Amino acid sequence: MHSRISPVLLASTALLTISVSALGVGSPTFAQTLNSYGMPGVIDTPSANSPPEGELSATVSQSDYGRRVTLSFQPVPRLTAALRYSQIDGLDPQRDSLKDRSFDMQFKLLNENEGWQPSVAVGLRDFMGTGVYSGEYLVATKTISPRLRVSGGVGWGRLAGAWRQTEYGDEGGKPNVDDWFTGTAKPFASVEWQATDSLSVLAEYSYDDYEPEVNGGAEEPDGKINLGVNYRIGETYQIGAYTVGGNVFGIRGSVALNARNSPFPSGLEPAPAPVRPRPARNADPEGWSGAWTADATAHPVIQNALAKALDNEGQELQSMALSANRAEVRIDNRRYLSQAEAIGRTARLMTRALPPSVETFVITSMENGMPASSVVLRRSDVEQLENTAAAHIAQRAEIVDAPQRDAALVATPGLYPKFSWGIKPYASVSLFDPDEPYRYEVGATASARYEIVPGLILSGTIRQRLFGTTEQEAPGGGLTPEEYDELGTDVNEFGVPRVRSDGRMYSGNNDPVIPRLTLAWYTKPTQQVYTRVTVGLLERAYGGVSAEVLWKPVDSRLALGAEVNRVRKRDFDQLFSFRDYEVTTGHVSAYYDFGGGIWGQVDIGKYLAGDKGATVEINREFENGWRVGAYATKTDMSEEEFGEGSFDKGVRLSIPVSWATGQPSTNRVGGTIRSLSRDGGSRLRVDGRLYDKVRESHTGNLYDGWGKFWR
Repeated sequence: MHSRISPVLLASTALLTISVSALGVGSPTFAQTLNSYGMPGVIDTPSANSPPEGELSATVSQSDYGRRVTLSFQPVPRLTAALRYSQIDGLDPQRDSLKDRSFDMQFKLLNENEGWQPSVAVGLRDFMGTGVYSGEYLVATKTISPRLRVSGGVGWGRLAGAWRQTEYGDEGGKPNVDDWFTGTAKPFASVEWQATDSLSVLAEYSYDDYEPEVNGGAEEPDGKINLGVNYRIGETYQIGAYTVGGNVFGIRGSVALNARNSPFPSGLEPAPAPVRPRPARNADPEGWSGAWTADATAHPVIQNALAKALDNEGQELQSMALSANRAEVRIDNRRYLSQAEAIGRTARLMTRALPPSVETFVITSMENGMPASSVVLRRSDVEQLENTAAAHIAQRAEIVDAPQRDAALVATPGLYPKFSWGIKPYASVSLFDPDEPYRYEVGATASARYEIVPGLILSGTIRQRLFGTTEQEAPGGGLTPEEYDELGTDVNEFGVPRVRSDGRMYSGNNDPVIPRLTLAWYTKPTQQVYTRVTVGLLERAYGGVSAEVLWKPVDSRLALGAEVNRVRKRDFDQLFSFRDYEVTTGHVSAYYDFGGGIWGQVDIGKYLAGDKGATVEINREFENGWRVGAYATKTDMSEEEFGEGSFDKGVRLSIPVSWATGQPSTNRVGGTIRSLSRDGGSRLRVDGRLYDKVRESHTGNLYDGWGKFWR
């Protein structure tokens, strides 16, 4: 079924734009336009512009040539990346329509300046997929006037009208490097006239003749000129209409969020308590001399008062060591996303609670009972620098490794054992599946956590589905869940264990399920080594034991770790029964903090299906807590054994709740977007891995967030 947009509507909109422009309404400021591929461009052709750093956008375009849903992201100023899901009717002879996933990447080589120099970018379109949109380009963009912007470039592949025919039975999902910048190159060009701050008129010249779509039954474009309009609604939304060749019409809509911005830039948390300067020496001679230490009741009274003050700030005072000149507090931050903000508020309260003779403050951050780091401050610096930039106190602070235990520390009475619980809704969404692109499930989750002693934690969740489109479904089709369950040993036609491809069998259960129930033990045997042992129902599909060790000095960019797991596959009811499959997996890992919120990870080892290989991951964290990462895994499993996609890859997104609400919170929402869920390269999804826990309190993250020290 073909959808049409009236040419009269398109022409009327363009005439309205011209009329408004002629009246001189508004003072236009050029903003970034996204094309029908969800990338910087005009209609179909690209431009050399870049969205603002940190922008995440979703674009939907619809025409007789298909539907495209694109997620694009700007992780650094010069790089734009996109993941696309497309549906093209009639193209795949094996199906009613081709449902395809593709990746784009564009890198800006030059930035436009006020002189003659344009922006220049090089790009790859559909460089890792079946290649139906495959093309490469070099493009330049120049702003001629406050109302006019032009782009021109040279393209290969689809941009040159040269469709690289694809065998749709291929597994796809791998870079088609041999095709890049090959074949005949053809020019393209575009013009964008911004009539008002919101409305633009678009025109482009393109050699893309839509050969694959025409072969699938769509109408052939009448020419190489494409026209369109684009309307912006604030900084968040774009809607547009366009014509390809004058006879095929389409619409497009985009929504964008920027990870560097927030609806509540300053947050809604209450102001911290002010620093209390010490009294003059003659006003408190006993306090200044340290004579108060002779009173055996002084320490418990001070610790109790400080614990109550910290509790009001969302910090738990786990233990404290106090002498005449030095105080160490070990805190568990339960409220603030930035550990630097928790440390700053703690320092303020220490000036109010401690006798004046105490000059050295040591604030140790605890993570699951492990001391992750200690920040050493001089009290006089805290008093002197309160109303200055946070960089000044950062220069005076010292961040050091902390031992697991200190004989002088006194535990706060009554903390352990402690129990906490909560009930909240959940929403599970599945995207980009070739059979059904969108599935969802909504329900309620009850969670409980019982901390027996510091570092020994019993925790679990119970989940009850309420409604949704996700249903229990056996892989491969043709089998009911009961028939599939009777097979016992879960393998595919190549003998590869189904460790993830039967994930839908764990979904759609209308009875209560237990996704996780574990006992975890965290400890720190040396000042730079952390360990974790977790036993129980580790995730919804596997139970067993997981052990991990991490070497991470507090001021080192490099961290090294190792993990070994012995697990058995759980039954599909997600209760306490298991299936026949059992496996030992393990990895050695290296982590490196590149600075600027960017860190990478490399894992080498054995995966759940018994395949061996490596995973490379790169992540970016922005100042307000947004995290975006991408990963790829390649193992010794062949492309045929892996199936469609050839190897595992995906994008991770984590958004702090405080970004949306303005209220301080350590909670996050997010997930992993992968093109397909396959068995190769699959790792155990165990909670509480060590690097994610300790990095928050080490120098890289602390200094990145130090601007909130005085918040």
